[in-house]
Amino acid sequence: MAMLVSIDNGGTLTDACVIYGSKVFHAKTLTTPHDLTKCFVEVLREASRKIYGEAKLATLLEEVDYIRYSTTQGTNAVVQRAGPRLGLVIAKGSDAKALIRNEDEKELFEAIVGDRIGSVDLALEGEAFETSITRAINDLISRGTNRIVVSLGGENLVADEARTKRVTLLRYPRHLLGAVPILYSHQLSDDHDSARRTWSSLLNSFLHPAMERFLYNAENVLREHRTKNPLLIFGNDGTSSRVAKCIALKTWGSGPRGGMEGTKAIALHYGRKAVVAMDIGGTTTDIGLVENATIKERRWGQLESIGISFPLSDVESFGAGGSSVFRVEKGQIVIGPESVGSTPGPACFGRGGRQATITDAYLLLGVLDADSYFGGNLKLDAARAQAAIEENVAKPLGLSLADALKQMESAYESRIAGAIKPHLKDAAGTTLLAFGGAGPISACGVAEQLGIGEIIVPRLAAVFSAFGIGFSDIAHVYDSALTEVSSKGLENALGGLMTRVRRDMFAEGFEISECSVEHAINFTRKGVEATHRLNDEKVLPAGIEAGDHPRAEVRATKRIPHFSMKPLEGGQQSAAKPSGKRGELQLYRLEDMQAGDGGVGPAIIEEEYFTCQVPKNWQFAINNNHDIVLQRQGAGSVAGNGSKKK
Repeated sequence: MAMLVSIDNGGTLTDACVIYGSKVFHAKTLTTPHDLTKCFVEVLREASRKIYGEAKLATLLEEVDYIRYSTTQGTNAVVQRAGPRLGLVIAKGSDAKALIRNEDEKELFEAIVGDRIGSVDLALEGEAFETSITRAINDLISRGTNRIVVSLGGENLVADEARTKRVTLLRYPRHLLGAVPILYSHQLSDDHDSARRTWSSLLNSFLHPAMERFLYNAENVLREHRTKNPLLIFGNDGTSSRVAKCIALKTWGSGPRGGMEGTKAIALHYGRKAVVAMDIGGTTTDIGLVENATIKERRWGQLESIGISFPLSDVESFGAGGSSVFRVEKGQIVIGPESVGSTPGPACFGRGGRQATITDAYLLLGVLDADSYFGGNLKLDAARAQAAIEENVAKPLGLSLADALKQMESAYESRIAGAIKPHLKDAAGTTLLAFGGAGPISACGVAEQLGIGEIIVPRLAAVFSAFGIGFSDIAHVYDSALTEVSSKGLENALGGLMTRVRRDMFAEGFEISECSVEHAINFTRKGVEATHRLNDEKVLPAGIEAGDHPRAEVRATKRIPHFSMKPLEGGQQSAAKPSGKRGELQLYRLEDMQAGDGGVGPAIIEEEYFTCQVPKNWQFAINNNHDIVLQRQGAGSVAGNGSKKK
C-alpha cells in the first residue's frame, strides 16, 4: 500500500497531506523560522498521529514511498535580506546601473551587492587576462564578499565565462578551506537579456547557502530513518527533483505553484474549462487561472518586480487575508497590506492584538465558533474582538457594531473580487476554486460580486497547496539559445540539452529510457512568447529568425505515483443531516456528510481547519471526492457528483 507525503512550508504554518492507500490524512503545525528542520519533522510527527492514532515518526518514515516538499525559506530570505554578501564581476566597460530598472531592483541591489562590483578586461589574453581576473576577485574578497557572481554578457558570453572559470579554478581551487563559491551566469541560463540573467544568478547565489543547509539537514533526517527514496523538492515550475539536483531559485513561489497544480487536477477531473484559484491565508490572497487544463504562466518570471530567466506561474498575491488589519481612512474602510500575522494575531486570539481583522468580524457575525476554531486548539475571545472593531472601525465611521460588521464583510469581499475580476473572461462559464484556511468562508460573497455561479471547495482546502504538490513528477527541463538559427543549429542545441537531462535523470536514479521526453522551440515575436512542440524530425519551423531569440527546450519526466480522485459517478442526492446550529444557521460537519448529501443556505459547513459559509440563495452538494460543490440558485442545479445537471 503506497504512502505519499506532500509538505508545504509556509510563513506561519507548515501543512502536510498524506495519501495512504485509499485514505487521505492532513496535518498542520506552526512554522519554526529559526530552524525549519524542526517544523519539517514536527508536521511529519503530527501526520503520524493522524494515521496511527499516536506519534510514530519512525514508522511513517519506514513506510513512506515519496516525500515531496515545498519551502518558503527562499522567499523569507529575500524579504528579510538575510543572506551572503555577494560580489559581482562584469566585463570592463559595462555599467552595473543597467541592472537597475525600478525601485525594487535598486533597493535589493544595494542590500545584497552594494559597491562590491569588479570588472574583467575581456580584450586581454594570457597572463594579462589572468591578472585582471585575480585583481577583481581579490578586491571583492577584501571587501567582505563571501559569494561571487560572474556575469560578463556579450555575444561571446559562454566562451568568455568559460575561460574565466578556468583561471579561477586554477587560482582559487575549491579544495582550499575558505574558498569563495563562484557562479558563472551562463551555467544557470544563457538568456540573451543580460539583466534578467544577472539577476537570476544574483538571486540564486543569495538563496543558495540557507537553502542548502536546511534541505540537506532535512534529508539527513530521512537518511537516518532509512526512507526508501530521497527527499524531493517541489519547484516553481511544477516539477520535483532531489536536493542535489535542485537550484535554489526554483524554490521561490513553489507553494502557490502547488495550489495551481491542484487547481489544474481539479479542472481536468471535473471537466471545467476555466477555473479561478482563490487561496486566502492569514496575510495574503493568491489568485491564479487555469484555462483548458493549462496553468497560466509568464515565460520570463518576476520576483517582486525583478525579471528572471525562468518561467513562473502567473499568480497575483496581495495583502488581504484573515489577519489583515482593517482601519478607516478618510471615511473609508482600508484593508491591509499590514497584517497581525499569527502573533499577536487578530484581537480574538487573546494574544495582545488590538487591531480589527475579518477573523474578529466573522466571530461576531456568528460564522466562526469560539470553541471549535482551528480544530478546537485555539479558543477565541469575542469581547476582545468587539473592542477592537468598535475602536478601529465602528467609532471612526459613526456606525453601530452590527453595521460595522456588515461593512467590513462587504469591503473584504469587494477587495478580493476586485483583484479576481481582471482574470475573468466569462464569469458565467468560470468556476471559483476556494481554498486556504480563509478561502471558503468568503467564497460565496466574492462569487456573487463577480457573477460566478459555481464554487468548488476541496475537501483538503486547508492544505490544498500541499495536496497539489502531490501531482508533480520527477522532471528536469532545460533550454538554451540557438547559436545558429537553422535546423542544424537546433539539432546541436537539442543534443547538448539531451546530454544534460540524461545525466540528471541518471542522478535521480532513472535511465532516460524510463522517462518521457519532449522537445520544443520557444521564441519571442513582437513581444509575445510562443512555443512550438517538435516532432521526431526536429526541424526548425519556417519563419523563425534570429530576432525571435529562438531557444531549444528538452523536458524529461519520470512519472511517480499521484493521488487518484474518484470517478464522478451520478447518484441520488439526499438531504444532509445538520450536526447542530450556530445561532440561527444550520451547522454541518464535513466529516459527518456522505457523497450525495446536499442542502441549501443559509448554513455553515465546518471542517477541522476551515469554515465554509453558505448564504441564502446558494445550495451545496458533497461529491464522490468529498469536495463541496456550491451553486447559486438560478445558475443551474447541483448534482451530487460535482457536475452540472442538464
